[in-house]
Amino acid sequence: MPALPQRAFCEWLGTAFLLAAVVGSGIMAQKLASDGALALLCNTLATGAILAVLILVFGPLSGAHFNPAVSVGFALRGKLQWSEAAIYIAAQLLGGLVGVWLAHLMFELPVWQFSITERTGAGQWLAEAVATFGLVLTIFGCVSQRPDSVPYAVGLYITAAYWFTASTSFANPAVTVARSLSNTFAGIAPAGVAAFVVSQFAGMLAAVVLSRWLWREAKI
Repeated sequence: MPALPQRAFCEWLGTAFLLAAVVGSGIMAQKLASDGALALLCNTLATGAILAVLILVFGPLSGAHFNPAVSVGFALRGKLQWSEAAIYIAAQLLGGLVGVWLAHLMFELPVWQFSITERTGAGQWLAEAVATFGLVLTIFGCVSQRPDSVPYAVGLYITAAYWFTASTSFANPAVTVARSLSNTFAGIAPAGVAAFVVSQFAGMLAAVVLSRWLWREAKI
């Protein structure tokens, strides 16, 4: 296993690429597509595709979490030390910010922004809990049964969850925080971040509990 600094760097770089793809594809989609559904589809495909690629590249090195909810989930399952999880989360948060800023620079937008897109309400919060629950359960299930399928399963799950959840499936606290700093297609107003993050961790906790029952023998 690579040393912790190498793994943390992979989490930082992978999360940066993830946010550059999420925000950058949203900007491009909004520029090229006059229809909102088409713009969302373009954003969706880019996000699902980059997730599969990033997990294939960084999975063997750091586990390719790119998501504080996933790192905490693995810590709760005893597969990641809490001290390492804290470092992973710090790297993910910083990587997310860098990815957003890179997307802004590539499209010649102001680097420092705050989103004004309101995403709030019980339906949105439930959607984030459901989205994160499904994501974490997908990861644990694949790790238990077919570890080589994780990159494709995660990419496909997020692609689908963009469309069946009211929130378009952020499912990631680092992504949520970073997207609040982009007043573009993918943004979320800072006032909505806390409720999204709480919902995401609630979904993760439910997935951890269920995974212990479903895959007890696998010792994930």
